[in-house]
Amino acid sequence: MTASTRENKITELLDRGVERVYPTRDFLKNLLTGAKKLTVYLGIDPSGPALHLGHAIPLMKLHQLQELGHKVILLIGDFTAVSGDPDKTEVRTRLTRERILANCRSYRKQAGKLLKFTGPNAAEYRFNSTWLSKLTFADVIDLASKSTVQRMLERDLFERRMKSGKPLYQHEFLYPLMQGYDGVAMNVDGEVGGNDQTFNMLTGRDLMKQYKNREKFVLTMKLLEDPTGKKMGKTEGNMVTLTDSPKEMFGKIMSWTDGMIAPGFELLTDLPITEIKEREKMMKEGSLNPRDAKAELARRVVAVFHTEQKARHAEAEFVKQFTKKEVPSDIPTISARSTTLPDLLVKSRLVSSKSEAQRLMEQGAVKVNGEKVSDWKRLYTFSSGDVVQVGKRKFVKIV
Repeated sequence: MTASTRENKITELLDRGVERVYPTRDFLKNLLTGAKKLTVYLGIDPSGPALHLGHAIPLMKLHQLQELGHKVILLIGDFTAVSGDPDKTEVRTRLTRERILANCRSYRKQAGKLLKFTGPNAAEYRFNSTWLSKLTFADVIDLASKSTVQRMLERDLFERRMKSGKPLYQHEFLYPLMQGYDGVAMNVDGEVGGNDQTFNMLTGRDLMKQYKNREKFVLTMKLLEDPTGKKMGKTEGNMVTLTDSPKEMFGKIMSWTDGMIAPGFELLTDLPITEIKEREKMMKEGSLNPRDAKAELARRVVAVFHTEQKARHAEAEFVKQFTKKEVPSDIPTISARSTTLPDLLVKSRLVSSKSEAQRLMEQGAVKVNGEKVSDWKRLYTFSSGDVVQVGKRKFVKIV
């Protein structure tokens, strides 16, 4: 890597998708331009079985650090997940050890789409139960003595819970301390994470100073949201996971708001910032249809997590299904003859329950051969080749 190429990569690392660097951007730049090999980590709470694009944003920043030759660690918060990162409105349901281990079973494989876990300068994959489970009660008291109640109450979600009169439990104060202690235990130089984790990461900076008398940098990443603050999520039905098929990824991204196009390009692709700004300008002027820009974004993102060929195929299938109103060519099949639609939909896994099927049918979201059907009690006799559709993206063909 030439000196100029390395300098450009460092600038990209410091600026692209970054909301803020603690203590300062110059502090981190000096570290990155120096000769020392840094150790940097990202912590992930195993609250679900699949990583999603929200995780991919800091993972891509870890990838940049790894490409520059630094040591990166993907840390699974299997111990901290037992209590869970405090929620804005109420205490989180505590996860069992079995559920946590089941959730994170394939995280390494998913993260491997962005990080190298083998070969030279391989990323480490660690669990914080390694050290947190070994702390004695005396150790916990010592850890708690490193922070004040006043400092904890500075966290906005704690403040909101107090004002709303909702219970705030003592174990929730321990979560930022446990997460902050991770960096101390691994003796890292820095941490990467979403800006929603700023308080926890800065708690880790404070602990590093007290335990190790060292400065730890914190690099906070922007969240993927539009200018109104709307972001992808489970409730919106557009949460993209790293286990989604190319077709699912493409379709979900196409459902994002137009305001998420530019942030999506910045946070999830390597398209130069100058070209992103040019696309923004063209969309404002009306010379670029936001739908076309979104299709390019979807194609580029799918290519990152799958392949360019699969991304092109997903785009072609999307155009066929939604623009030309044709049935996709690669839909799953199921053997059926006489049955009710709720039974068929559950059997084909297009829905999770009969009650969900009934609700969707009553809402007009279920079609047979292109015709809406709402009678969920009716016994249907199907013929080979019949197509059942749920919503815009789910199909099954009868054989």
